[in-house]
Amino acid sequence: MKAIAALALAAATLAMSAPASAQFAKAEDAIKYRQSALFVMGQHFGRLGAMANGRIPFDAKAAQENADVVAQMAKLPWVAFGPGTDKGAPTKALPEIWTEQAKFKEHAEKLEAESVKLAAAAKTGNLDNLKTAFGAAAGTCKACHDSYRAK
Repeated sequence: MKAIAALALAAATLAMSAPASAQFAKAEDAIKYRQSALFVMGQHFGRLGAMANGRIPFDAKAAQENADVVAQMAKLPWVAFGPGTDKGAPTKALPEIWTEQAKFKEHAEKLEAESVKLAAAAKTGNLDNLKTAFGAAAGTCKACHDSYRAK
């Protein structure tokens, strides 16, 4: 009985430690997933930008809701940049993502961190705080796009 339990535990551990990209049946699925996550994040980020830049009136509640979505979505797309997901569907992802994985991961982590700060700033209900945090988060987006996204 102990042998069966140990075997089950080993199998479960192996399954849990498998690469996250294994969750996608095909590279096309990973590409669609990351594009969808980035699209949703971009939509909510754009709403914050419109407030921060005065194109629409500041609405503290809407800012908080949108910033919370951005912070959650910022965690999602990176798992879908696994090995073999550079091809399989149309994508603007540059090959450097897969050849400079450590640098790309730094960009992803920075965006996640700045998104958390953005959500915290939005929770203050203060437009100036939102503007400051939005600028920092937008800078992380731009830096990554400049290095890893085709025009």
